[in-house]
Amino acid sequence: MKAVIQYFYSLFDRELAPTALKVAVIVGTILFVINHGWALLNGEMNRGRWISAGLTYIVPYLVNVHGQYISRAKLKIKK
Repeated sequence: MKAVIQYFYSLFDRELAPTALKVAVIVGTILFVINHGWALLNGEMNRGRWISAGLTYIVPYLVNVHGQYISRAKLKIKK
């Protein structure tokens, strides 16, 4: 449980956030275009699609922070 709490705090870590934000914007935009681009161009974005679009950006952020968190934890163990 302690690891989950530490991971939660790492989501707001000023050292991890810049890289995670860059990844979220780039990967999220690519995924948004793949998954929702046609609907956006045709005016078919509804509430469900917008929620899904938001998750399209949030998930890469969470995954990137997790990777950085695990990498940091492994480095601490080796020291």
